[in-house]
Amino acid sequence: MHTNKKYGSYEVDEEGASLVNRRLFLSSAGLTTAFGTMLIVTGCTKEDHQIPGMSDAVDLGSGDIGVLNYAYALEQLEAAFYAKVIDSPFSGMTDAEKTILTEIRDHEIVHREFFKAALAGNAIKGLTPNFDGIDFGSRTAVLGAAKLFEDTGVAAYNGAGKLIKDPNYLLLAGKIVSVEARHAAVIRDLINPKSADFAGDDIIDLNGMDKAVAPADILAAVKGYVKDTINGANVGK
Repeated sequence: MHTNKKYGSYEVDEEGASLVNRRLFLSSAGLTTAFGTMLIVTGCTKEDHQIPGMSDAVDLGSGDIGVLNYAYALEQLEAAFYAKVIDSPFSGMTDAEKTILTEIRDHEIVHREFFKAALAGNAIKGLTPNFDGIDFGSRTAVLGAAKLFEDTGVAAYNGAGKLIKDPNYLLLAGKIVSVEARHAAVIRDLINPKSADFAGDDIIDLNGMDKAVAPADILAAVKGYVKDTINGANVGK
């Protein structure tokens, strides 16, 4: 019998928490330390990430910090989504599907916690997701939402890459977006097995390149899935 353990803003079972903790240590801890050191070296100080006169709004900030908070916001959304998927499995979820979706959940938790630890005092608050429009009991609805989140995540990282000034941050973002692209591919394969849709022409252009979408457009696309108002006007500036 497994007991639940609080992890971030939600609970996972003891086995899942152990897995995440191992991954955080082996895959992220060293990078987080280096990342945090770079933030200190660049002279970043704690900023007020709330917009004056709008107490419920969250300002992502400017420069590289803004880009990192932008990524952190998206990782919060994805981690919360997959946590709910595993907490409330859709009808008929197979063992194979649960294994895949649990693996993705664990990756997203690691990504979220990585950005949170690295940004430290510069991090935005924990966001409140809004998944009221998703029927978590329906396989079609869950995988459709997962496809949207993963495709959006990949396009978001691609679009924000050119805004990153520090090459070390760009390298880290490149490592994370490659994982997000793997997620996008496997979700598409679950929806349409053994087809070419894992890299469909709706996301890959004639040059074999993934889409790159600007932060403003991404934030507009995910607005309905977050209860908080997010201001990304200065991201990368």
